[in-house]
Amino acid sequence: MELQLALDLVNIQEGIELVKQVEEYVDIVEIGTPVVINEGLRAVKEMKEAFPSLKVLADLKIMDAAGYEVMKASEAGADIITILGAAEDMSIKGAVEEARKQGKKILVDMIAVKDLETRAKEVDAFGVDYICVHTGYDLQAVGINSFEDLQTIKRVVKNAKTAVAGGIKLDTLPEVIKAQPDLVIVGGGITGQADIKGTAAQIQKLVKQG
Repeated sequence: MELQLALDLVNIQEGIELVKQVEEYVDIVEIGTPVVINEGLRAVKEMKEAFPSLKVLADLKIMDAAGYEVMKASEAGADIITILGAAEDMSIKGAVEEARKQGKKILVDMIAVKDLETRAKEVDAFGVDYICVHTGYDLQAVGINSFEDLQTIKRVVKNAKTAVAGGIKLDTLPEVIKAQPDLVIVGGGITGQADIKGTAAQIQKLVKQG
């Protein structure tokens, strides 16, 4: 099981300072969509240059022009690029094709997908690397989480690795781990805590124990 740190509400310099504190505890650093919108793909480039031993995920949430966007994120140094499960089949297939050319990986974000089970089966067949259930900020605000959704996709996904994101904190982590995802994505559950380093260490310990 791997741990991904999501950086959403920071600029590049703040992001780098944060990662310095937790570098030894995380496997993947996510440059979140708000950071990409504010800073562009140079945020990916600078993070990769600062931490060459960590995998960097560019959370582009691609919806269209997938091959081109995967190519640009790859050039910036992203190891993993996200596309939405709600995107057209051709877009997801195009993303996978370009990622293969570049030696990169594709994570499909299932945010807002209504029929999770059917869509997870479909995108799994396209050769994507990860399928992620994701409760976005706006639903987290009304108390919804992704843990049941994770069990739903775990039942049907045969090839891709499974991932879970959205509101995961130290106290909800045991419930997540029970469902055995391959990738656990934590944002504010680490970055919003008083003791960032200590929290990351505790979360990593639980994740690695599986």
